[in-house]
Amino acid sequence: MGNQALLACGVAAGPLFTAAYLLVGAGRRDYRSLRHPVSSLALGPAGWVQSVSFLCAGLLSLAFSAGLWRAGPSRRGALLIGVWAVGLVGAGIFRTDPVRGYPPGTPDRLERHTIAGTLHDLLSLLAFLALAVACFLLALPGSPGWAVYSIASGVLFATTMVLAGAAFDQSQRLADLGGLIQRTAITIGWTWLTLLAIRALHT
Repeated sequence: MGNQALLACGVAAGPLFTAAYLLVGAGRRDYRSLRHPVSSLALGPAGWVQSVSFLCAGLLSLAFSAGLWRAGPSRRGALLIGVWAVGLVGAGIFRTDPVRGYPPGTPDRLERHTIAGTLHDLLSLLAFLALAVACFLLALPGSPGWAVYSIASGVLFATTMVLAGAAFDQSQRLADLGGLIQRTAITIGWTWLTLLAIRALHT
């Protein structure tokens, strides 16, 4: 595959992932997008759609990381995008545990986590950390506007992901907004990655 095609995969990954979870969530009864995480869409009816979405986004991001490795400008940054991609693939393979009462009939918090749910959480955390650090590594000199945007994206992405984790895990004050906060983080991360791919294509 040519390098332009690999870089184009980075442009497609975020919009496809976002469109998938918006469409699936809109048609899911008892699912509350303001409260429940995107990963919970892998549970219940037609949960395979969200799992496939994770896999496709991960594979597209992995292809993009290969293109970024070839094109530069930072191979460490490209490796971090690759870690992000592997985390997405892992999140698609290992389904999350129920959280915040979804699917219906499950408690807000589980006392015991499954192996699959634990692996999902660990791989997702690894992916989020990798993407946040990549924002800083790829805030390259020579383009002040892009540098400021990348750093701001890294800070906001990390902050909103921490708040989303608190909402899903322990904070009752944030519980009903956990899904919204997580979606804000996801949008920040995917927007940055998409714009990075567009920049790489035109460099």
